[in-house]
Amino acid sequence: MVLKKIIFGLLILIPFGSCVNIFVHPSSNLWFYAYSSGDMPTSFALTPSSFLYLNTDNTYTLDFGSFDYGKWVKRRDTLVLHSVGGKMSSYLINYESSKDLKLTVMPDVVSDFSAAPSKFTSPVANPFSLGNNKWRISANHKESRQEIRQRLINHCEFWKAYFSWALDNNIQSVDVRSTPTAIKIYGNGFALKKFDDLPAAWRRYFYDSADCRLANSMIENIFKKETIAWATTDNKYKMFLGAFEQLENFLLKDNADE
Repeated sequence: MVLKKIIFGLLILIPFGSCVNIFVHPSSNLWFYAYSSGDMPTSFALTPSSFLYLNTDNTYTLDFGSFDYGKWVKRRDTLVLHSVGGKMSSYLINYESSKDLKLTVMPDVVSDFSAAPSKFTSPVANPFSLGNNKWRISANHKESRQEIRQRLINHCEFWKAYFSWALDNNIQSVDVRSTPTAIKIYGNGFALKKFDDLPAAWRRYFYDSADCRLANSMIENIFKKETIAWATTDNKYKMFLGAFEQLENFLLKDNADE
């Protein structure tokens, strides 16, 4: 996800040894993909929603087409990521400053990342924390209706934190197109995407297509029988923050009714 200056009325774009922080300014540790030099294969396709969050406590989260988290360390000119799953990834740091980070993500491909505000009052307020991104972790078993509902609730929590982050930091506009989701966000509302139009990444979060269809039907049923009360405000962030809070509450209500 990369911040873009787009007119909002048209579209919301919207221990592993001694660890040393790699940044001149420790607060500048949230990075969004901007562009790459060199040909990037589709199997490793970064998008404007691709982020790398390097916390000052040397934990990280990232989404480079799939979600990952663990511990990071800088070793000379190399950023080393130790995934919680045991995988280790190394990226050559071609350039770094408080606003710009260039990493060699694969041979002959250098990707540029731009810094974004990264001060959060708590992990709950951080849209890039592990807690707000459990919905991105692919299921390793057939999930129950309750587990799928919880995945959708966590997805709403991400969007709430995301729009709150943009609001609190006076960010002019944010990208909403590239984040894998079943919700299509417009300038003045949102709708459920058709099953055939769901992003491939979103489908991969579920154990199988049946679970993915169930998730869609749960949202569809809410949209059919409930009404989202859109806030009367010119601030799009406040409007969508309130809408996703209501969707989350409807999901919780459905759980209580069962």
